[in-house]
Amino acid sequence: MAINHPSFGKLADNRIIMFDTTLRDGEQSPGFSMNLQEKLRMAEALAELGIDVMEAGFPIASPGDFESVLSIAQRFAKDGPVVCGLSRTAPADILRAAEAVKPAARKRIHTFVSTSPLHMRVKLRLEPEQVLELVTSSVGLARQHTDDVEWSAEDGTRTDADFLCRCVEAAIKAGATTINIPDTVGYALPEDMTRIFTMVRERVPGADQVVLSAHNHNDLGLAVANTLAAIRAGVRQIEATINGIGERAGNASIEEVVMALRTRADAIPVANGIVTQNILKTSRLLATITGFDVQPNKAIVGRNAFAHESGIHQDGVLKDKSTYEIMTPESVGWSTSSLVMGKHSGRAAFRDKLKAMGYEIGDNQLNDAFRRFKDLADRKKVVYDEDIVALVDDEVVRQNDRLKLVALTVATGMNTRPTASIALEVDGERREGVAAGDGAVDATFNALRQAFPHEVNLKLYAVQSVTGGTDAQARVTVRLEEAGKLVDGQGADTDTIVASARAYVHALNKLLVKRERTEPPAVLRA
Repeated sequence: MAINHPSFGKLADNRIIMFDTTLRDGEQSPGFSMNLQEKLRMAEALAELGIDVMEAGFPIASPGDFESVLSIAQRFAKDGPVVCGLSRTAPADILRAAEAVKPAARKRIHTFVSTSPLHMRVKLRLEPEQVLELVTSSVGLARQHTDDVEWSAEDGTRTDADFLCRCVEAAIKAGATTINIPDTVGYALPEDMTRIFTMVRERVPGADQVVLSAHNHNDLGLAVANTLAAIRAGVRQIEATINGIGERAGNASIEEVVMALRTRADAIPVANGIVTQNILKTSRLLATITGFDVQPNKAIVGRNAFAHESGIHQDGVLKDKSTYEIMTPESVGWSTSSLVMGKHSGRAAFRDKLKAMGYEIGDNQLNDAFRRFKDLADRKKVVYDEDIVALVDDEVVRQNDRLKLVALTVATGMNTRPTASIALEVDGERREGVAAGDGAVDATFNALRQAFPHEVNLKLYAVQSVTGGTDAQARVTVRLEEAGKLVDGQGADTDTIVASARAYVHALNKLLVKRERTEPPAVLRA
């Protein structure tokens, strides 16, 4: 039976709504943080990807979260995806969410409450009937501010079946248009998804007139499998994140769900609006913004996803790629070309190349990126697609950083104590530092601490090559810890020491974002 949804109109029976929570649940991952400009850039990328609903944040959590959701709602004031704000059942939460999403052309309030016996007893300290009352009152208040209201049963997969059905029925009667049953702690198996959603559809009056939604965590590595099982059981919305980021072990990975649906349309014949060719670009942008690379063997977007080393596999692929590739690299944004540009390439050619790779950047960013490209082309014999991606992402997402690397000189050699001289721009003010160290990288980091005094612990320093060859760009990851808060920073350059300095400065900028943000008031998460 077709569903008439306030934001999507009459939904086709096989249409799946893609709900992305990268900016909300994803950012709650330890070490993941984004400033306002980074969130706006990510929101635009998600819109280009074809996301239907964008959960932009948790407005009551902090002034920074409210500002982010409001700015994203303003960005999509005329068209674009549904902009969603999360809230608990407290009236203050709901009103704050309503205020934040108000400017959006299409807006949603997503309210939730725990329904499992454990959560009600230990966390909420409420009786089931009290929780039931909160379901009705919270959804009713949210409905006064928007026709598009989602209700979630936190820890829904560990909730008593009868009570879950009562809560879902109450939410529908109060005006919820989407019902989400999340596997909050990643406890469920695929057969649990089938049982729960089949039960809701069969037992709850009105369930056939709302969109059922699944939000699965990956604690047992089953988030994608559970999401696919939920779709086969009648779910019409899936909630997931780019690269599978999220609390603890993360959420279902949107790119894996989408490509599973596309590749196995014979088994799960449903449709969605994702532009799959933008998947890799969006994944890489998120990795650059957060400082967290995906692992090499990550499905779809890992650098080994379409690599073949075994002689048997190579022989098969050379004869027919379908022998060992169930999807084409181009279908998710990988390029088959490697050599792309050189030192004689002009600005117009560089702009055209970026556009072909899916990048639309302003004139100022183009000028800065082109300058770095020419510098890179002078130093490298061959410039690859991966080099340009690393360069442009590194440039675009750093435009609004408070700390910027201006200059770096390092002196080192055998039987010589390395020294580094560095210049930073801090909120527009130039600061310099000179220091020695046990190696070139140590000296550089010591000079950074002198130019911008701070006390942090270096928890990780890792270097990887963007491409092959001795002239390859190095991508460096630096993890810093301050008062229990972890952040990762990344930097790329043909000079590993410069890449290291860029990564450290990137991480420092993320620490500054964390310092500015207040802690959420006893945040409860779906």
